[in-house]
Amino acid sequence: DTDSTPDAFLNKEIAEEENSQIKYRSCSWQKTAGLLFSEYICLAIMSFPWSYSVLGLVPGLILTVFVSFTVAYTGCIIGDYCAKYPHIQSICDIGQHLFWGKKWAWYATAVCFILNNILIQALHVLVGAKYLNTISNHGACSVAFAVVAAVVCLIFSLPRTFSHMSFVGIFAAATMFVAVVLSMAFAGVQDHPEGFKPGKPVHWNLWPEEGTTYVSGMSAMLNIVYTFVGQICYPSFISEMKNPKDFKKAIYVVTICEVIVFSLAGSIVYVYVGNEYITAPAFGSLTGTYKKVAFSFAIPTIVFLGSLYSNVSSQFIFLKIFHNSKHKSQHTVKGWSVWIGLNVLFWVLAFVIAEVIPFFSDLLSLMSSLFDCWFGFV
Repeated sequence: DTDSTPDAFLNKEIAEEENSQIKYRSCSWQKTAGLLFSEYICLAIMSFPWSYSVLGLVPGLILTVFVSFTVAYTGCIIGDYCAKYPHIQSICDIGQHLFWGKKWAWYATAVCFILNNILIQALHVLVGAKYLNTISNHGACSVAFAVVAAVVCLIFSLPRTFSHMSFVGIFAAATMFVAVVLSMAFAGVQDHPEGFKPGKPVHWNLWPEEGTTYVSGMSAMLNIVYTFVGQICYPSFISEMKNPKDFKKAIYVVTICEVIVFSLAGSIVYVYVGNEYITAPAFGSLTGTYKKVAFSFAIPTIVFLGSLYSNVSSQFIFLKIFHNSKHKSQHTVKGWSVWIGLNVLFWVLAFVIAEVIPFFSDLLSLMSSLFDCWFGFV
């Protein structure tokens, strides 16, 4: 109803859900902050040392701060937009709304939205397989490990609302934070980085090395951009908040924590590992037990964040299929069958992409250049 005020629209939605088994307008700003933390305190943090090795420490830190505040600014604009138009449920609704209600704009945005989320899922399949390779010391089973990673993530994709997922998200963010702290500590205490060669000592640079190419520099920058950009999911999160105007509180808290954690993790690991031995993710630069312990604390994030993006994509399509239907808010066989089917489809596609592009930093750069710069800045 375009004539009603935002508050009236919200109150009407909340009242209509009063007797529903599945309530969507149930997220506080604290729970939303938990979802954002789970989205940002993620494995991509461990690509920052590699980015700094290409860009140099000074430009890397400057870019980290610049990108973080730019993304926070555009995130606040999206928050205001969704608070003013509470009927918006996804980034695709914003695309349609901006282009005078044209349906082609909704579909065009939807294609980018779904492809971006599937690529992120593929990233988590890839990293899940890499973790199992690391723990088992058995690199020959990469395809089987990728299947295991996809199946585990699928199981955690099945809760129907973000409110239920936020508790797992907070736990995943906390364990990933521990993994990052351990990586910094282990990088400092280990005798030498993985693959160390006596004739090539550890060294690091304040500025880019001579001969750094545009492509490598841009790839390093895009790795940083990817970690900060999460706007593609903001409208979906806000659509389940009891008070969308509180979304800015979540943005402020998360941005401050991001800048501190990302800068410290990138700087400390890079300085101790150096240009020659840095990998993406940086767990690969740790030796033996150090690598396995730090990597193990990242398991909840590997599983949850991939699951979150599958959940967002599935919910996006599910709500379109069952708009104003009992299957949306009640536990029905048809509703759950479609919900599970959508999640299975997205994880199968993610597995295929992970096998086609099996390189962590390349996959991050690809996602940033295709989608994240558009959704994060434009």
